[in-house]
Amino acid sequence: QVQLVESGGGLVQAGGSLSLSCAASGRTFSRYVMGWFRQAPGKEREFVARITPSGSTFHGDPVKGRFTISRDNAKNTAYLQMNSLKPEDTAVYYCAAGVIVSVRTSAYEYWGQGTQVTVSS
Repeated sequence: QVQLVESGGGLVQAGGSLSLSCAASGRTFSRYVMGWFRQAPGKEREFVARITPSGSTFHGDPVKGRFTISRDNAKNTAYLQMNSLKPEDTAVYYCAAGVIVSVRTSAYEYWGQGTQVTVSS
């Protein structure tokens, strides 16, 4: 069992930056693929980025070049650095853990409660 807790969301102006963190419980964090997803009001949950246990990353097209996923296995924490934020990045951001390398929500077994990110124009 893995419990995930996101932090770092908030309100920022367009063009600004935010850094999200996802703290995981348990001793097996380093074995999991970690993903970030987001969900805007009235829309489906959308893939943002994922990182494998070895550190291989993949970012979705809407955030490529602006967002960076990373992890620190010693701290049981995953991160999402968000730069050049746009109003369309406004959403609840979720971190997730799974054992399959995937962009699909169904591949991830454990989810955090989410953190709100609001980007004003």
